[in-house]
Amino acid sequence: MPVSSPVDVDLVLVGGGGAASLVLAALGRKKLGGVRVAVVDPVLKRGQDRTWAFWGPPGTALDPLLSAAWDDVDVVTPAGRRVLSLQPLRYAMLRSAPLYELAARTEAVRVTAAAGSVTDDGERVVVAGEDGTPLVRASWALDSRPRPPRRAGRTNWLQHFRGWWLEADRPVFDAGRAVLMDFRTPQPARGVSFGYVLPVSDRFALVEYTEFSPARLASPAYDRALRGYCDLLGLNVAEMRVREVEDGVIPMTDGPFEPRPSPRVIRLGTAGGATRPSTGFTFSAMLRQADQIAGALAAGQPPVPAPPYPARHLWMDAVQLRALDRGLVDGVAFFDRLFDRNPASLVLRFLDGTTSVAEDLRLMSSTPLLPMMRAAAGDAIARLR
Repeated sequence: MPVSSPVDVDLVLVGGGGAASLVLAALGRKKLGGVRVAVVDPVLKRGQDRTWAFWGPPGTALDPLLSAAWDDVDVVTPAGRRVLSLQPLRYAMLRSAPLYELAARTEAVRVTAAAGSVTDDGERVVVAGEDGTPLVRASWALDSRPRPPRRAGRTNWLQHFRGWWLEADRPVFDAGRAVLMDFRTPQPARGVSFGYVLPVSDRFALVEYTEFSPARLASPAYDRALRGYCDLLGLNVAEMRVREVEDGVIPMTDGPFEPRPSPRVIRLGTAGGATRPSTGFTFSAMLRQADQIAGALAAGQPPVPAPPYPARHLWMDAVQLRALDRGLVDGVAFFDRLFDRNPASLVLRFLDGTTSVAEDLRLMSSTPLLPMMRAAAGDAIARLR
């Protein structure tokens, strides 16, 4: 709706993407009829514009929206293929369209305008447009617009990728198992690359090339890498149809994000620190925080979620990033060793930030200790500086 005067609500979502859609879906499940909600975004999100892959227990509220789910996944290196059983977890794929459709069912005022300032006076938050015109007044604001960390990190990498949704006329994919990481791709001089495969059926799948490295590639390089990976998989792309293309770039940095810039403004998604620095994974933390926000509102409490990850995990991520960036460890060997020496469900729960201190110590002991100790010492010196 166009706005001629500010809308008064209890909660305003600034940005209407994945983080906001998860919050709206969670609010819809709680049936919070007394909570007035507004969404400020210049675009009404709809359709298939992204794909999220995540792990967790089955039987969640998102299950009806999933395109596919797998109990087993493959991790592949030049040395061989490891089949990982994820139970009691599973790996799942959620495409954006059903989530956007579910979020749209939650009653909210939709303000189709780009947000400018978000001002907190201690009692209310005013969201203004880019020209300074007040759009919404709210008791609380959840802001998911992208923004850099509060200060630059000591290590700054990116997870950057391109994927093709490939359709074939005959069965060419194993629909019963996803490829989580395939490290047979040519490795960059500084960083880690891998491919993965998320099959929806034996004839339709997302095939993607991903890099963890300091900088993006030129656009043609992603296509060359994807063709090379398809060749590794034995897929003849010339005989298939590329139905959709997905591109993305996600920060991997030990720079701290500001989750609560003022008392009544909460940042969500990458802007609020939901992206795991060591991997770029974000979805599970966004989902967890959305449920916490809805639960707090249902209980009559402030919609303030818990930190996305424990402080010790952020320290471990900073050390891992430093070790990879300084060439102290080989990236492929590091991830292969981590999955080789630990149950897959333990590694994945760590990446979600839900492991205990004892489990963290077990994981740390399975990494190459001397290089990681050097990285930890370097990180400590850098922090002091």
